[in-house]
Amino acid sequence: MDETVAELRDSREWIEVLVYSPCGTMLACGSHDDNIYIYDVEDGYSLKHTLDAHNSYITSVDWSEDSSMIRSVCGAYELLFFNIDEGVQDPSGASGTVDTIWASNTAKFGWLVDGIFPGNTDGTHVNHVNFTDDMSLLLTADDYGLVNIYRNPARKGHQPKSYRAHSEHVVRARFTPGGDKIVSIGGYDKTIMIWAKQ
Repeated sequence: MDETVAELRDSREWIEVLVYSPCGTMLACGSHDDNIYIYDVEDGYSLKHTLDAHNSYITSVDWSEDSSMIRSVCGAYELLFFNIDEGVQDPSGASGTVDTIWASNTAKFGWLVDGIFPGNTDGTHVNHVNFTDDMSLLLTADDYGLVNIYRNPARKGHQPKSYRAHSEHVVRARFTPGGDKIVSIGGYDKTIMIWAKQ
């Protein structure tokens, strides 16, 4: 059904990340104007909070399973944490969320993903991170046209299984539920690919 539910015009730049909260009542929009906009779905997508602590464009947003927290990554290599009830940054950061269960795992910085960056790279070439539901494997999409699969945790020195089919950079890649397939999206080739186990 083609129906416009809401038009959201708060961002001054384009949106890279859209993620609904697990409870379904909020939408987080990560913008290239360096802000994360939190909308109240039940109130006609009214603006609930503007999270403005990042110093660069937003590349990933993860909700906690109880919808009370967000962790996000930006182009300035910041991994920040926010309390959504109050709409403020949590200064305790990763140490304050050790026991938090995350509904998704797309942050490309942190202990579990410390080894996804090859030597002599600055980190910008990794465009997306995703984990299987059981957290046994993690996946990256990169600027070299590769889809890379690591065992979790991917610590420094770990080598992935890497696969190439896209002509240029891969902007997103994720496991399907159950982890038996991977869906990847290419940038310049504008192609969606589905990868299956052999």
